[in-house]
Formats: sequence, C-alpha cells, structure tokens
Amino acid sequence: MSAVDTGSITTPPASSGGEISRSDMRVIWLLLVAAFVAILNETTMGIAIPHLNADLGIPPELGQWLTSAFMLTMAVVIPTTGFILQRFTTRQVFIAAMISFSLGTLVALVAPGFEILLVGRVIQAAGTGIMMPLLMTTIMNVVPPQSRGRMMGRVGLVISLAPAIGPTLAGAVLETLHWRALFAIILPIALVSLLIGAKWMTNLGETRKVPLDVLSIPLAALGFGGIVFGLSQFGGEGGSGEAAGVTALIVGVVALALFVWRQLVLQRIDDALLDLRVFRSSNFTFAVIIMAILALSMFGTLTLLPQYLQNVAGLNALESGLILLPGSVLMGVLGPLMGRVYDARGTRPLLIPGTILVSAALFYYSTVGEHTVWWVLIIVQAAMSVGLAMSFTPLFSASLGSLPRSLYSHGSAVLNTLQQVGGAAGVAVLTVTYSAILHAGEAEGLETAAAGAPGARMAFLIAAIISLAAVALSAFVRKPADDIAGGVHGGH
Repeated sequence: MSAVDTGSITTPPASSGGEISRSDMRVIWLLLVAAFVAILNETTMGIAIPHLNADLGIPPELGQWLTSAFMLTMAVVIPTTGFILQRFTTRQVFIAAMISFSLGTLVALVAPGFEILLVGRVIQAAGTGIMMPLLMTTIMNVVPPQSRGRMMGRVGLVISLAPAIGPTLAGAVLETLHWRALFAIILPIALVSLLIGAKWMTNLGETRKVPLDVLSIPLAALGFGGIVFGLSQFGGEGGSGEAAGVTALIVGVVALALFVWRQLVLQRIDDALLDLRVFRSSNFTFAVIIMAILALSMFGTLTLLPQYLQNVAGLNALESGLILLPGSVLMGVLGPLMGRVYDARGTRPLLIPGTILVSAALFYYSTVGEHTVWWVLIIVQAAMSVGLAMSFTPLFSASLGSLPRSLYSHGSAVLNTLQQVGGAAGVAVLTVTYSAILHAGEAEGLETAAAGAPGARMAFLIAAIISLAAVALSAFVRKPADDIAGGVHGGH
C-alpha cells in the first residue's frame, strides 16, 4: 500500500534510538491510569447485573443493556476521535473525557431507577470512548517502532488487570453493600485521576482545524446502534421483540452503508469523520476483524459467565468473581511479557496459539451444566485469558503499525470502534440466546438452574463457532516492516 497523506497533526516522529522522553512517559502513564479506571468501571457490571435485575425488577435481556449501552455509546463516540485528536490538544481531550466519566459515575450513583442509571452509564461511556484511542494514538506517535510491542503490552496489562479486579471487587461489594457502592468506589478514583491529569498532563503534537461532518455522527449511531439493538431483540420472552429486531437490523445496515459511502466520498478531500483508507492495508484489516471476534468472545463471556455461575451453578457474586480472578490476573501479568516476545519474534508465535486457546475454552464452556466443578472453570478461564493475552498485544501493535503516521488516529478509532461493536454484539447475542432458552424452560415448569443450563451451553457454542474465524485469520497477520527495521514507517 502506498502512503496516504491526510495532513494530520504534526507530532514529532518517534525516536529511532529506542528512548522515550520522561515527559512523554509521564503522559503515557497518566493515560494508562485513566484507562484502567474506565475499564475497571466497565467490567464491574457483569457481576452486578443479576443483582440489578432483581433489585430493579427487570428481566435479563433488559438488564444487559447496562453493559450493551455502555459499549454502544463508545462505538458511537470512538469514530469521532479521529477528528477530536487532531482538533483539540492532548490535555483538552483528557480533561474533557475524565469530566464526562466522573459526571456519569455521579449520575449512576444517585440514580433512582433503571432509566437514570442507564443515562449515567451512557455519560460514563462517552468519556471512556475517547480514552483508549487517545492512549493508543499517543503511544504510536511517541514510542519508537522497535519498542511498541513492550508499550502495547502495558496497554494489555491495563485491559487485563481492570477486568481481573472489576468482577472480584463487584462480587465482594455486592455481598455486603448496595450496588450503588460500586459507583461510590469508582467516583473518588476518577476525580483524583482528573485532578492529577489537570496538573501534570502536557500536550503532544499540534492541533489543526479539521472539518466535522455532522451528518456522519447520526449515521454512525444509527448504523452501529441499530445492528446491536436489533440483535438484542431476538430471543425475548415469547419472541415478541423479533419484529422490532428485524426493523432495527434493517435500519442499522442501511445507515451503516450510508455512513461508509459518505466517508468514502469525504476522504477524497480529507474531510471524512473516519478515514476508511486504513483498510487498504490487508494486515490492518485482518487484525481488526480478529480483534472484533475476540471482543465478542471476551465481553460476551464476561457477561454471561457470571449469570451462569449464579443462576445455574448456584454460586454467589463473590464466588463468581473469584472464579474469574486468576485468569484475569494471569492475563495482566503476561501482557508486558507478550509485548517483549512480539518485539523479538513477531506476530505468529503468539497470535496463532492464542486464538486456538480462546476457541478451545469457548468450546469447553459449551459443555457446562449445573454440576460442573468450580476448579475446572478456573483452569478453563485461565487458559482463555492466556489466549487473549497472546492475541491482544500483537493485534494492537501489528494493526496500527501497518499504517502511515497520518492515519494513526483514524486507525485507532476504527480498531476501538470495531472492538466495542464486537463486544456489544457478543453481549447481546449470548445474553438473548441464554434468556430465550431460559424463558422457554421456565414456561415448561423447570427450575431456573435446569432451564438456564442448556441456554448457557448454546450461547457459548455460538461464541465458540464464531471464534473459529479468528483462528483461521490469525496466520495472515504479520509484523509490520517498520517494527522489524526499527525505522519510521510510511505505509504499505
């Protein structure tokens, strides 16, 4: 692929000597901490949803929107970050994101019911959606190519340790306190991060005036939102949501097609909200498809597994969190190590066995029942977590490293958008599959555990079959030439 000049911000190129300045590292660490807090908040909901369903008197397919709406909001916000990261300074973007996240946390804390709680989660997600593209674009701009795997490993550490602590923290809190305590714990951490960032955050690169295509924003919202909302409507009690689901899917597909068409037209004059020329790199394309599939598997499993553990296996919230903990800690610890392996050995030694491990774990989950032994579940979840750790670092590094510098912000926006849409679709598909079979069993007079077991097995089987596509594509992702040569890359 030839380099594409989009006239992006003029961030000084990363040093080829492998050194990162102290001020740049301070900014990266601030962003890592903020991303950790945001993802910690996101992953507390999986354990909490069964409690919220009971406390608020809502069915599982409605309760899962506390997770799906969060991810969908990020999927709507993230496409705008290609514009945001060029138009505003690093400091401005960071502070705006943390203010939004903190405000949303406060709204969720004081919410009197489901509707206001959902609004709070959406406001939180607006801030979270900006944070990950800001972190990844910053790393790509200031970290030398030969060190990116190591630094992306730290991103993997954050993405892994937050889910490790989130479910366990939620389980411990819900055993003794009200669900509002989850937001009461997150709020002061978010405010401290905001204050530290306001004091120490510096600007990287220069801003430039870029156009914002207002029409692209609702098209993205209708496209991504319509598809996942449509998926969530199938499998409800009595199948009453299927007509709405079909309508939403049609609207979503049409809106997404119009969004893509508009970006293709606008990018000719460098005015696209989301520059789709990133897909001219086959390496980037394969990497983001695999990332979306793994996100579907990861977020779908992290949402459904607690419901299976509590409703079918009969464990409490704390026990459910503890079963998820060892694998997630292992995944976090392995993140930096996987980054070093990537820098030294490239993509294939990690990505191929990693995707196989994830797929194998999902196929095992498709056999679980009421009497599955708890320690086996810990081992299987640990194996899946190792597979995710082996996959995420090379996917982050190889995808963005395949692009010219001018497309880093757009590539990060595309990667994070598809990751969130994949995750939201995973939550929707797995939860509604589980709910449909659970409702059918309960209608026949079965107890919740007996009715839910086949639903969990079918949901995990769907995820396992989808994961085979990631295994098949993993051999096609290669380490970009700039990472091998240690020079600044101008495109494929």
